[in-house]
Amino acid sequence: MTIRVLLADDQTLVREAFAMLVESARDMQVVGQAATGRQAVELARSRRADLVVMDIRMPDLDGIEATRLIAADDDLAGVRVLVLTTYDTDEYIVDALRAGASGFLVKDTRPAELLDAIRTVAAGDSLLSPGPTARLIERFLRSPSAPATGGPECLSEREREVLALVARGLNNTEIAEVLGLSPLTAKTHVSRIMGKLSARDRAQLVIVAYESGVVTPGSI
Repeated sequence: MTIRVLLADDQTLVREAFAMLVESARDMQVVGQAATGRQAVELARSRRADLVVMDIRMPDLDGIEATRLIAADDDLAGVRVLVLTTYDTDEYIVDALRAGASGFLVKDTRPAELLDAIRTVAAGDSLLSPGPTARLIERFLRSPSAPATGGPECLSEREREVLALVARGLNNTEIAEVLGLSPLTAKTHVSRIMGKLSARDRAQLVIVAYESGVVTPGSI
């Protein structure tokens, strides 16, 4: 299946470079380029994109608001968002994850990693690496508001353990190893947690874990 990719960045050279890279992959196709967040939302609707590579800082409408609009649109329920960040200077990545992004990508990432990230997010997974994700959320989580999703009080003790490991960025296989479970059982736990918390994906589970106190900054 060909992944239909929409590129949103206000820098033309960046968009063109990403477009050349994406088009070089046999399983991907660039279906549009947007210079503003508003254009990204409009093109996501009109071009039937599967995934949007979304810059955060753009004119007219920033990437966070654009992501929120896409995530809230029932007609765009299948569209995934992979946000771009300069990593050490962007203080908005947590807001982007709250808005519905499925992960983040550092702008100076290697070409092969960008393609792998697109495949990962398009497949329905979240792009969350253990160390960087934890450090980033610890650094920028400010006076957390009540999570939009359900609270963790509905979770069993085992599910709370799994949620804490998801917040550390562990995948299902790694969670299974830590808890002495089969990968299938770990996957089932994660799916049930997402259902109970009405979370869109693992990225939102990370936010819920921090906002609810299941995981606290400095504990990882």
